[in-house]
Amino acid sequence: MKSADILKKIESSYGQVAVLIDPEKTNRPEQLDALLEKTSFAGIDYFFVGGSTVLRKDLEFVVSHLKMNSGIPVVIFPGGNQQLSTEADALLYLSLVSGRNPDFLISHHVNNALEVFELGIEIIPTAYILVDGGTKSSVAYVSQTTPIPREQKSIALNTALAALMQGKQLVYFDAGSGAKECVPQEFITELRKYSNAPIIVGGGIRDIETLKQFKVSQANVMVIGNKLEEDIDFLLDVKEFLKTK
Repeated sequence: MKSADILKKIESSYGQVAVLIDPEKTNRPEQLDALLEKTSFAGIDYFFVGGSTVLRKDLEFVVSHLKMNSGIPVVIFPGGNQQLSTEADALLYLSLVSGRNPDFLISHHVNNALEVFELGIEIIPTAYILVDGGTKSSVAYVSQTTPIPREQKSIALNTALAALMQGKQLVYFDAGSGAKECVPQEFITELRKYSNAPIIVGGGIRDIETLKQFKVSQANVMVIGNKLEEDIDFLLDVKEFLKTK
């Protein structure tokens, strides 16, 4: 496995931006090239690649295309144990700790542990915490788990702390693809009272003000996905936001 270059980069500052690419939706070279042009101009920090029902061949193609045509780090954000690539820079090794489905806590990991170990890329043990975003996300449907209610700050905190004490190196709060509401800011600020562990937050981020608020709350990385499918020019605003680093 590679040294922890991506984790170190994530830990290094607050207010970084990742663009999430779902290979089921964005998998043609012309689509990827158009996205690469605008994301490179915006100066984003990472590409996250994955989705709830993505096939391995589609993920491998997207990762390969990104690596051949960009210097932006590519991180696998897997929706299943088949979503792997030796060409990525890192893999978020997700355990869905907010749910109680053993398949997404450990079973998927056991099924391909040796293959993951031998990928030759950086593996980042990640506490994946699904939060109610106002709609049933594909993650909740596929995993058959219930997101943490938005008003349950203490449950979110204890879930994150338990995962960190078990050895997870990163916390990922996600309201899910197509969320109507993003993760409550209080989930981030409350965890920051107890831990400096890197935090990623995604789902429902649709404006620059939300990015600013998450940065103030000391989120390390904010993930943008569906918004860019609706309005790719949002990356122009992201460019201005990232100038404030």
